[in-house]
Amino acid sequence: MTGMQQWFAEFGDLFEKCFIREDRYKLLLSGIGVTIKVSLLAVIIGIMIGMLIALCNLSKNKFLRAVGGVYTDVIRGTPSVTQLLIIYFVIFASVDLAKWVIAAIAFGINSGAYVSEIIRGGILSVDRGQTEAGRSLGLNAFQTMTRIVIPQAVKNIFPALCNEFIVLIKETAIVGYVGLMDIQKAGDFIKSATFEAFMPLVGTAVIYYVLIKILTLSLRQVENHLRKSDVR
Repeated sequence: MTGMQQWFAEFGDLFEKCFIREDRYKLLLSGIGVTIKVSLLAVIIGIMIGMLIALCNLSKNKFLRAVGGVYTDVIRGTPSVTQLLIIYFVIFASVDLAKWVIAAIAFGINSGAYVSEIIRGGILSVDRGQTEAGRSLGLNAFQTMTRIVIPQAVKNIFPALCNEFIVLIKETAIVGYVGLMDIQKAGDFIKSATFEAFMPLVGTAVIYYVLIKILTLSLRQVENHLRKSDVR
């Protein structure tokens, strides 16, 4: 047996030991489901919170601006893992909710602070003349914002939002701190059960890469669709 053949044989044995034996691959499949569920719900929550905070930060009302500023400052100034632990073990300690839902809320709150700044910057990037044009057509401030300004801002901020969503998926790797079996936690479990580090770690890295690659390509298609109306 040549050196290359021996390497492939050892690789195959290691792969079988880590993923096939005792159906350990099912842990990773379950982890993928948890990661996707947490990420999708966190994205929805993050967008809703981000939009509200962005409008607060752009408001002429001093109280609303203060609320938006404090929220953004506190969330961006503390580690996401600390926020997750506080929300899970303190705020929702006595609430009967699924672990993955609580984790999604924590990540959504964290993401909302970053999304709010992205949305705020996108709204400010729209020419003020667009707002004046909307008001001159008889639209009120809310109608002008939702029908004219925000649709234009979405195209400007979409790439930044996509990047935030990708970062969010990778950040969910810390949900193991609250006992959730996501991709990373499944890899850690396999590592502990087999006393092998290389294969489980590489396996989890490959899974994250594939998920993020699929998301990136999908979001790029959406972005291209949004840009079709642009005149260049």
